[in-house]
Amino acid sequence: MTHFACPSLAKALALLPIGLLAGTTLVMAQYDSTDHRATEIYSPVPPVVTPAATVGAPPSDAVVLFDGKNEDAWVKVADGSPADWIVSNGILTVNKKSGNIQTKQSFTNYQLHLEFRIPADITGEDQARGNSGLFLASTGKGDAGYELQILDNYNNKTYTNGQVGSVYKQSVPLANPSRKPGEWSSYDVVWTAPVFNSDGTLASPAKVTAFLNGVLVQNCFELKGETRYIGKPYYKPHGPSPIKLQAHGDKSEPISFRNIWIRPLEPLK
Repeated sequence: MTHFACPSLAKALALLPIGLLAGTTLVMAQYDSTDHRATEIYSPVPPVVTPAATVGAPPSDAVVLFDGKNEDAWVKVADGSPADWIVSNGILTVNKKSGNIQTKQSFTNYQLHLEFRIPADITGEDQARGNSGLFLASTGKGDAGYELQILDNYNNKTYTNGQVGSVYKQSVPLANPSRKPGEWSSYDVVWTAPVFNSDGTLASPAKVTAFLNGVLVQNCFELKGETRYIGKPYYKPHGPSPIKLQAHGDKSEPISFRNIWIRPLEPLK
């Protein structure tokens, strides 16, 4: 699979299929450098994707992970049994007793949309106020993986590399576009998975671009490894991975989710 990594022009050319580069070279050889056709490419042709009728709804090629009806796409992280969070009125709400859940399906590079709501009557402060997490790749039980933080920071101070929009303990968000508790917020994420050599060493790091409520909060940030509560991040080799939602277990009221979908990013052919 092609590694999508916010490339420069030179890197972008390197991502093009060999056949396409050959065809491009031939075209440039046939025409004078002042000819507009020398820089025109006609293959590969991007696939047609029908956009959603409303903003935030899944486009035609999306894999819907939660449509408001059931948790069929999810399992418990602890033992792989069916997820048993609370589904009601089209909304998925954390069941603290159940623990974290993750998708049955594994992914590599993708575009993800997710909406979440902090309860209107939220209590607590600092990290104990609507704490959850979107793990962009789940690499094991518990909180193993790469976490994009979910937290109430509308009027709640905490360490800035742990507030909503942060790559937890690694990257401070570029802005704080938090909505009031009780209002729905949205994440739109582009995830580039890390690539590992055959001996397990890191070939290229993971990268994430994220928008919170339509505002850029992470701009192609290169992760230093999996997120860790204590200690410095580090990588351990893995392949395609599930996406995980966190049941944090603090005393604040549980978070709710809706309208979760993903578009796996494949190279053009």
